[in-house]
Amino acid sequence: MRMTSIATATTSSALAALSALHTGWGLGSSFPFASREQLADSVAGTSEVPGPPECFAVAALLTGAAALVADVAPVGPVTRRLGLAGVALVLGGRGAVGVAGRTSSIVPWTPSAHFDRLDRRYYGPLCLLLAAGALVSAR
Repeated sequence: MRMTSIATATTSSALAALSALHTGWGLGSSFPFASREQLADSVAGTSEVPGPPECFAVAALLTGAAALVADVAPVGPVTRRLGLAGVALVLGGRGAVGVAGRTSSIVPWTPSAHFDRLDRRYYGPLCLLLAAGALVSAR
């Protein structure tokens, strides 16, 4: 399997898995955390999990991104490349802000210190990797 194919499969699978997590959270699950309070603090840095509309909106965007990366979205090649550039731009920006510890500059609340640590160590770098995977899949 070519490196591009591996990156595409890995990136689209990760995006789809993240979409499934957000869907579950919108339906009331706290997986993989023991409680909704732990989930809220860990993934949003707040005392409450964002509501179903927010969770489902993120899930829909992640599903669309996964479809573009996997090249199964019903769009032409130019639209796909533009979409992938958008995915990479959004995820790259989110990743850079997270790694820099500046997520509070893009959300209307002040995230908890626990979230900031997770964001700098895991979420930000993951977003950067997914952005790179989206760009690689555009080839």
